[in-house]
Amino acid sequence: MVNEILYEDNHIIIVNKNPGDIVQADIGRDPTLRDAVKKYVKQKYNKPGDVFLGIVHRLDRPVSGAIIMARTSKALSRLNKIFRNREVKKTYWAVVDKQPPEKEGHLVHYLKKTERINKSFVVAETQPGALRAELIYRYLAGSERYFLLEIELLTGRHHQIRAQLAAIGCYIKGDLKYGFPRSNPNASIHLHARKIEFVHPVKNEPVVVVANPPADPVWDFFVRHDKNPQT
Repeated sequence: MVNEILYEDNHIIIVNKNPGDIVQADIGRDPTLRDAVKKYVKQKYNKPGDVFLGIVHRLDRPVSGAIIMARTSKALSRLNKIFRNREVKKTYWAVVDKQPPEKEGHLVHYLKKTERINKSFVVAETQPGALRAELIYRYLAGSERYFLLEIELLTGRHHQIRAQLAAIGCYIKGDLKYGFPRSNPNASIHLHARKIEFVHPVKNEPVVVVANPPADPVWDFFVRHDKNPQT
């Protein structure tokens, strides 16, 4: 069964990715989200032959939330351009174990990816291969054990949110790789692509999509206590 469809027309489709889904094939042979959506489109519209479905951007396997795919090559080309030009606003939710020192903040770090272990590290600006990473965070709510942050990405680096929050001592729930002490039972992490905003590549009209996080006690608590609900 395909994931929740958040938006769909003849040009693009946006789905709510489940944690654990692989967006497209890697070195393994696990089923992919792309394959599932292609099957959905083929069956719904009775498409003959192979269905075109272009990948515009990705989310890490343990991350959930809104992801855009292109149903035509024309839409794919135009979406790639607006992503390159940073004309897409992406807002994330992250559940962390400590409240940041400030309620709002603008984080700037330099990151370098280590391919061998698929992890990014904060390094000096002068280190060869270092890439500037920027995000804005805002504190939304807290429970007895966890805190909800809303994050706007200003750059798109490998594992950027995970690495930058860890650098200020705020570890994402379940993210063993970046310093949280325990993994989640389903291998997810509490990082969710909550909202995506852009101008439609063909219709030239605004598209705003909000994705609900997966159902679990922690996410459910913060959805109930969100002071600025978007759905």
